[in-house]
Amino acid sequence: MDGDLDQADPNEAIGKIVRHLRRVRTQVVLTFDPVGAYGHADHVAICQFTTAATVAAADPTYLPDHGAPHAISKLYYFCWSEPEWAITTRIDTRKWWPQVWRAISYHASQVSAYEKLKGLPPEFHKALWGVPAVLSRIQHRERRA
Repeated sequence: MDGDLDQADPNEAIGKIVRHLRRVRTQVVLTFDPVGAYGHADHVAICQFTTAATVAAADPTYLPDHGAPHAISKLYYFCWSEPEWAITTRIDTRKWWPQVWRAISYHASQVSAYEKLKGLPPEFHKALWGVPAVLSRIQHRERRA
């Protein structure tokens, strides 16, 4: 439930993410930075859970009955445009701004902050939701015996 993720059982949350990563076998994962972008408790929690899950998914001893181990190539944290030295990748998301806007409407704990944006023109939204910066955090390598 939105607004309650920081109350979730970490082992359960990490386990669910591990199972998903192993099933999908993704190479790249993107999540919030450790401070949750602006301190939102759900964002902090999902960063912690996702970061732990990207490591645990590669561990053959972690939930061995829930898919073969899988090491992702890169974990990225969403970050702001400063400091510039922290940015390793920029992704142009302008053409997907309508999907981003729809996704935000599902976040009940944050919608009030975005209510003022509803009446603004599409050009504003393209500028607001386009070109987020991400910081490369972890590059997984093969486990050594």
